[in-house]
Amino acid sequence: MRRSRAPLTVAIAIAVILFIVIPAAGGFFADLWWFRELNYQVVFIKNLTTRALLFLAAGGVASAVLFLNLKLAQRGVVPEPVLVKMGEAVEPVDIAGMAQRLRKPVSIFFGVFFGLGASATWDTVLQWYHRTPFGISDPIFQRDIGYYVFTLPALSVVLGLLSTLAFITLLAVVPVYFFRGDVVVAPRRLRIEPAAGVHLAILLAIPFVLTAFRLWFVDTSGLLYSTTGPLTGASYTDLHATLPAIRISAVLALVAAVVVLVGGARRQLGWYGFLAIGGYMAVAVIGRGVVPTIMQKFVVAPTELTREEPYLAHHVAATRHAWGIDSVESRDLEGQTNLTMASLRANAPTIDNVRLWDREPLLRTFGQLQEIRTYYDFINVDDDRYWIDGKYRQVLLAPRELNPESLPTRTFINEHLTFTHGMGLTMSPVNQVTTQGLPVLLIQDLPPASIGALKVSRPQIYYGELTNNYVFVGTRQREFDFPAGEENVYTTYTGTGGVTVGNIFRRSLLSLYFGSSKILLSGDITSESRVLYNRNIVGRVRKALPFLRLDRDPYMVVAEDGTLKWIQDAYTTTSRYPYSYRSPDNATYMRNSVKVVIDAYDGSLTAYVSAPNDPIIQTWSKVFPGIFVPLDSMSQDLRAHIRYPDDIFRMQTALYTTYHMDQPVDFYNREDQWQVPVVTRPDEAVPFMRHIIMRLPDEPEAEFIYMAPFTPRGKDNLAAWMVARNDGANYGTLRVYKFPRQSLIFGPRQIENRINQDTDIARQVSLWDQRGSEVIRGDLLVIPIDEALLYVQPLYLQAEGGRIPELKRVLVAYENQVVMRETLEQALQALFAGGSDAPLSQVVPAITEAGAPPAATGTASPELQQMVGEARRLYQSALDAQREGDWTRYGEEIRRLGELLERMGRNQ
Repeated sequence: MRRSRAPLTVAIAIAVILFIVIPAAGGFFADLWWFRELNYQVVFIKNLTTRALLFLAAGGVASAVLFLNLKLAQRGVVPEPVLVKMGEAVEPVDIAGMAQRLRKPVSIFFGVFFGLGASATWDTVLQWYHRTPFGISDPIFQRDIGYYVFTLPALSVVLGLLSTLAFITLLAVVPVYFFRGDVVVAPRRLRIEPAAGVHLAILLAIPFVLTAFRLWFVDTSGLLYSTTGPLTGASYTDLHATLPAIRISAVLALVAAVVVLVGGARRQLGWYGFLAIGGYMAVAVIGRGVVPTIMQKFVVAPTELTREEPYLAHHVAATRHAWGIDSVESRDLEGQTNLTMASLRANAPTIDNVRLWDREPLLRTFGQLQEIRTYYDFINVDDDRYWIDGKYRQVLLAPRELNPESLPTRTFINEHLTFTHGMGLTMSPVNQVTTQGLPVLLIQDLPPASIGALKVSRPQIYYGELTNNYVFVGTRQREFDFPAGEENVYTTYTGTGGVTVGNIFRRSLLSLYFGSSKILLSGDITSESRVLYNRNIVGRVRKALPFLRLDRDPYMVVAEDGTLKWIQDAYTTTSRYPYSYRSPDNATYMRNSVKVVIDAYDGSLTAYVSAPNDPIIQTWSKVFPGIFVPLDSMSQDLRAHIRYPDDIFRMQTALYTTYHMDQPVDFYNREDQWQVPVVTRPDEAVPFMRHIIMRLPDEPEAEFIYMAPFTPRGKDNLAAWMVARNDGANYGTLRVYKFPRQSLIFGPRQIENRINQDTDIARQVSLWDQRGSEVIRGDLLVIPIDEALLYVQPLYLQAEGGRIPELKRVLVAYENQVVMRETLEQALQALFAGGSDAPLSQVVPAITEAGAPPAATGTASPELQQMVGEARRLYQSALDAQREGDWTRYGEEIRRLGELLERMGRNQ
């Protein structure tokens, strides 16, 4: 018998090694090497060791407890064992004997799963051990908020694990006693042997004791997250009916435990156990269910505001603090300013940066003009600001990433050794347009060429938003850099990113980890080669900092030295802030505590603490010492490009529409509730929010802000607008500007209706539609100037069968006037030229023609004039080729234009 089992045991051992141990080793070492590459091994090691300790401690205790209880239940001889006959030719099976043989493997099996469950709580345990007080107490129990955020979850975990262990142990022991004959279920009575009765009584009493602790410490605190009344948090009913009932239930649970023990001692466990469980359940249902319902309906509801007013005040105050809207600055506007040309001149930086290019049309245009090859993709356009030629300019930029799925031939060599990175970016000012209706490009082409002082010195993008596969660098295969006409330019990676392939052991584990034998067998990959993986910047940050929530929109920055960096905003959140509003994703507290900078070339990752007073990030800093650095250590050129993140601003503006009413009576009545207007798109409704460079009222300089308007709920007129400031010492400041409630300020929807009703605009749009062109209406922009509002909306035209939207008209609305002209300059001229004698060119920049050679100044020779005319013709021909998608002709015309410009330079 033993010999027949030996081959099976060996086969099982081999299978475990091949399918569990070796793959686990591959994953372990690949992760360890990757964390070492980032110098974040403290995250990996502490995570792993904490999980392992929890697994061993919880699993070992659970196995021991179950084993000892089963052994105790199986003590002594079974006088009348229960036999089960499986068939005529099979001997009857002694169930009690079989249970005794399975005691050890069952205990170990349960311990493994119990340990795995406990190990998943590693973050809760570490946060509790390194907890940081908030310095604020809850208004009911007067405990520090840190108790609810750090201690209470850990206590809940411990009580949950102990309750699970007690329940499983009881569930395992009862059948053992039953099959041993120590528990006999008769038609009208339950007979339990004395020894079994005492044992079962203790096991049944333990859940009652644990329930008492849970009720007294956890469930009472849970009332601070209740939704019984018109708020989140403990309401009148919770505190005057449910709370006393919970405490009574806790005492009764202890009484029930005593009753069960007495029943076990008196050999009447069945009757006493029924009495304990039935009595406890009856009191729980009546005290925590029926009584609160009656009180809410007949006592609270008729005078709800009077009874709930103090608790509404707690809810409003907690929500405002937890979501960071208690420090919003408020300014009142008169709403009576009349815009003139003088107003526009005083706000020239604002007018200079009116955004005429929307992200979606510009993304399409970039894709047609600047992707260059089919395997390059622009997937997103981001707002930013740069100093260009001495002016503070808002720009839109899009990284040019490599999309492996678009490679013409998808082989292992192409995907993982040759085509390894994206190349550069395209950048355009938000308001400049060529005479063909196309964006002016500040950075363009391959390799990236730029205008002015803005330079890209290291354009390769090895880490980005599309880089989801692994690549090898430093191999014997040439690494593609960028196309140059009919030839390709190749490069060699010189960065420190990635993991060295090394010896055959490391190479084998990497091959196993990536699931490709070609890594092991390839002659192109050497021991000096490096493998770059986890290259998607969102996934990279999420793996390195798994306890943070990430913003939806990472963005690229061109650093002062010409390198490319990604900035990813990250948040600390909790679902345990008492009395605070609970978001759809279960958060009750949120801070933009971290800004992560990722180098697009070498993947290095630096986490800057942007909210040093946040207790949660202080706690994680103690958990993982050395991985966070203060924001002050960020270089000034990068600091000039940080921005207030999107996710938290959306939440704050959505909450502020209601929670700007900080008085309980006003909040309850919702008398002055606002809403954020939305832009309806085919796939979703997007909140009306925009990045703008503008000079705020009463501020001396223009700055980069994130702006959202508010309208009264159910109305279309404007009530207020909020900004998040992004520049310098003002970064992170929220300010709201309120219009007088008695004045009518047109809102975005009302302006859109006026535009739709304008006969001249409707006629022109209809004419374009009849010609087969697609008219694309850009986002309506709300431009605050002093205390007035200017509305601007671009119109794009896309030819039938074409793919490049061209800016054809600009709509400008002010009060009840709407005009449409070919340019912003002309539209402003039509609206405001009567208010000043100054030429409009002093207010807004003239439309420029991208890439065209500058006009000659002074007297030029006839030969030079002829060259200038030829240059303009070649340039126009290249633009025509771009629109038609004829890239061969485009390249030829650009080449001829370059040769002509060189001749012009020699003749000067």
